Formats: sequence, structure tokens, C-alpha cells
Amino acid sequence: MEDLIGKNGISQFQKIIDILSPSMDDFLYIYDLKDDCYYISPSAVERFAIPEAKFHNAQQVIMGFVYDADKDRLNKELYLLLAGERNFHDLEYRWLDKEGNPVWINCKGQVTYDEQGHPAYLIGCINEIGLKQKADNISGALGETSLQRELEKYGGTRIPGFILRLGIDNFKEINENRGIDYGDMVLRKTAECIESALSEGQKFYRIVTDEFIVLDPDPAHKDEEAVDIYKKVRSSLDDFIEKNFYDVFYTISAGVLTLDKVVNLEYSNLMKLSEFALNEAKDRGKNQYYIYEKEDYFQFLHTRQLIKTLRQAVNNKCEGFEAYFQPIVDINKRCLVAAETLLRFRTEELGMLSPVEFIPLLEESGLIIPVGKWVLEQAMMACARIQKTLPDFRVSVNLSYIQVLKSNVLSEILTGVEKYQLKPGSIMIELTESGFLESNANFIRFCEGLKEHGIPLALDDFGTGYSNFHYLYNLSPDTIKIDRSFTLKALHNDYEYNLLQHMVDMTHSINLKMCIEGIETDQELKRICEINPDYIQGYYFGRPGPLSDFIREYVEGESELFAESSSVYQ
Repeated sequence: MEDLIGKNGISQFQKIIDILSPSMDDFLYIYDLKDDCYYISPSAVERFAIPEAKFHNAQQVIMGFVYDADKDRLNKELYLLLAGERNFHDLEYRWLDKEGNPVWINCKGQVTYDEQGHPAYLIGCINEIGLKQKADNISGALGETSLQRELEKYGGTRIPGFILRLGIDNFKEINENRGIDYGDMVLRKTAECIESALSEGQKFYRIVTDEFIVLDPDPAHKDEEAVDIYKKVRSSLDDFIEKNFYDVFYTISAGVLTLDKVVNLEYSNLMKLSEFALNEAKDRGKNQYYIYEKEDYFQFLHTRQLIKTLRQAVNNKCEGFEAYFQPIVDINKRCLVAAETLLRFRTEELGMLSPVEFIPLLEESGLIIPVGKWVLEQAMMACARIQKTLPDFRVSVNLSYIQVLKSNVLSEILTGVEKYQLKPGSIMIELTESGFLESNANFIRFCEGLKEHGIPLALDDFGTGYSNFHYLYNLSPDTIKIDRSFTLKALHNDYEYNLLQHMVDMTHSINLKMCIEGIETDQELKRICEINPDYIQGYYFGRPGPLSDFIREYVEGESELFAESSSVYQ
């Protein structure tokens, strides 16, 4: 090799590179260390910010497409090579691509020497170490790069058949509990089960750690064929788990993407839609399949956009959020005593959104913490303003269990009470009973903190699906609130009505108060008053509204609040 280069120079080796380059994914190069001349596979010019395949002033030109942070390391390496202190080059660093983005490469090369023993040429190979694998040795499946090339063969034309994306449920827990070697065994076995379920013409690929894709290009094969493959895979896995005496138990989910349902056939879009389909299967309980429907995907995009809108609103000082207030009346004293603070949100594009839609998204995204803090501030400010007219007035505020678990909300409450010079009993905290399904010491400490500082607590929606009377002991609330859904049942069913009567009696027997929500008519009010609750809330006395409306209608005009209901108390 040294004789060949010495006699013919870099030009002869250039011909060899040109012959070999089309059949290689890597890039061959030769660097004439004496003349500072460099030649690399022409395909590298298409990939990287290299001016041309052959160039002089090599060291200076190379530094033009090396990532800044890696230039010092490369300069040191070249110095050692030129000084004859190193005869083999092996360095991982970054080149810039055509868009100026850094791309990790591994550059290897052997130094050859002239007759005087001086370094003459550096000859070697460059490969991208950031490239996705074409195949996976653990599962035996082809890799994502191979899948991409297969799909790109269609050149943007209509692709027949389907994509079936399978994912092992809770694979991370398997690795954490049993170790990576065990996890690799699970991957191999899953791949075997997938491969054994395939028919002629179907191919499968491993695309990420615990996910596989089956590609079927047969236009006659639709959803049913994909579902059949999934069922076969799941059955094979069940047999494997049973034969191993449930030494490890895991399940698999799948998303089905029928390709004639897709308009945009770009690879990235197909991966995005198949990932959505798999995630839907997992979100719906795992160990099942989901067939892609564009309506579901559009709803998913709508939800994602709404979360983005909510985040922007929070970052813009909660613009678009509004605090509404609904009156709570003392049914025995026949007077307004409190208001519940309710959160509303509106946008110019969508108008007023239902709390049922946006509050779960606030909790899911963690945005409920800053928004909840904002609502708490609005409630306390409103309470201070109304108390100038009604000194004993109080305001209740709903807290999310996320706020209790992940923020110092008790400190925020106490800070607000001091800021607005409120009596502690002026602010009542409402917690939804279903938020306590998992007993948590943080809740207990929070509730004890409220009690210690004289801040009353109400259990909201009591009796709607998860009633546990031990909460009354653990949390020591001051008030129990009955949701309208329960109220309606009691109004239309004698058994439910008697049950509600017993709940009121029990509440009073342990010195708690009862607030019944959802009263809308004279008939409902009269019926509910017969069981002697303490407070009533509902459209009958007033719908939620902005603070200015609330003050005008119920504070300044409080004497009219019971005018229409006088017959109920006769």
C-alpha cells in the first residue's frame, strides 16, 4: 500500500475511493500530510458542509466544518500524528452538516511513512455514530433505518396495506426489577412471537427500546389482518409466560394504522400516527389494540393545542382565566353567607370553555399549581371586598389534589389571609373526595395545618362514587357538600332520599354542616328543606358570575335573594 501511494500519490488512491464509495455507507479518505491535501468519498460532500471532495490547505479547510467545541481536540490529535508520536487515528467528534447542525462521527485512520520514516499519509474511514441501526442484534429484527428505506421505496405514491405498531407494556419496570439481561431476553422472546405470527411478505422491525413495527404492503390486508397478528402475538406471549410459571408477567399493546386512511405518506407522519395509535391503546388500559381513526387524532391535536394555549395564558399572568362566584345561602337564617369560587377560561378563538374540558388538562400538565394560586388570590381579594358590606361573609375555594401534593399551598393560604387581613374562617377550602382515593400523609398534614390555623375544610362531591366515611375521621372537615348528581337521585327516588336524610342526621350528630348543591326549582328547594340541611347552593339562588355581577345582584341586592322563595317556607 505504501509503495502504491508513494509512486502514484493521492490521485491513484482517489480512484480506489471512487470505485468503492458507491457500495459503502461509510466515507473513505486519504490525507496527504506533507502537501496538506485531502480527498474523501464524494458522497460525504452531499452529507456534510465540505466544499468539495478534494481540497488543499486541508487542516484549515477541515476546521471550517468541524463543530467549534471539538476543534481543540482535533488539533491536538493532528499535532501528534504530524509529529510522529501517534501512528493510528481514532477520534469521535462532530462535523457540521449542510444546515450547520453538528453530526457525530468516528474517524479512524492509519499513518503511512516515507522512506525517511516521516509521516506521509493518513488513510482511513469515517462513519456516523449517531445513525440509527439498520438491524438489532438483541431482537433479531431489522432497525428503523431499514423501515424508513423500505417505506421510501414507494416514493410518495400510495402505500398499500397496514402498519402494526406493538409496544411492551411497562418494559422499564422489567429492566429495573429484573435487570437489563432479563429485559433483553424479554425482547428476544417478544420478537420471536411476532415473527412466528407473520405471513409471507410481512416484515417486522424494532424501532425503539420496547416497540416493534410490522409492515404489510398487501393492499388486500386491512385492519382485520393486523388485529389477527396482534392476537396471535398476545396468545404466544401468554403461553410463554404460563410455561415459565409466571416468573415474569408482562403484556403488549398495539396500534393499527391502515395506510389507505392516511393522506400524508411521509415517513415522519407515518411514525407519528402509528405512535399515536399505540399510545391510545396504552392510554385505554394496555394489553389491547386500537385502530387509528382520524377523528380521535384530531381530538388529540385539539387537546395538545389547548394545553399549549393554557400554558401561554399562564405565562401571560393568567390572561383568559376568570374567577366566578356562586351564592351559598343559610337555609335556616335565610340569608347569603358565602360564595364558591369557580374557575372559567375563555379564548378569542374558542370562546368560553367548559371546566370539564380544561381543568383535567391543567392537572395533567401541572399548570393547576400556578392557576390554583391565582384563583386563591382572586377569592381572597373578593372576600375582603365583600366583607366591607357583609362582615361575616366567607368564600370557598376548590383545591386540586395536585396542589396539595406538589406545592406549598398551605403557606399560600396563610400568606393571603394575612395580606388581605381576613379572619381565618373567612376562607373555606374545598377538596373533592375522589382526590383522596390513595391515602396520603401529605393530605392529612395539610388538613391538620388548616385546622391548626382555624381555616375550615369542606369535602366536596361527597357520596359520588367513592364514599369512605373514614375520611370524616382522618380529615376532620367542617362541612360536607352533596353534588347535584346525588341530589337529583334523592329527589326522584325514595331510597336515595332516605339515604340523604340519614346522611344529614349523621352529619349533624358529629357537629358537621351539610351543604346541598344543585337546587334549581321551588319544588326541589321545598323537598330538600324537609331534610333540614344547613346550606343550599344552586341555580335557584343564582348562577356563577363575575365578581362585579355577584356584588351587584347578591350583596347590594341581598334583600331580594329570598323574595321569590317565600312560599317555600310557609
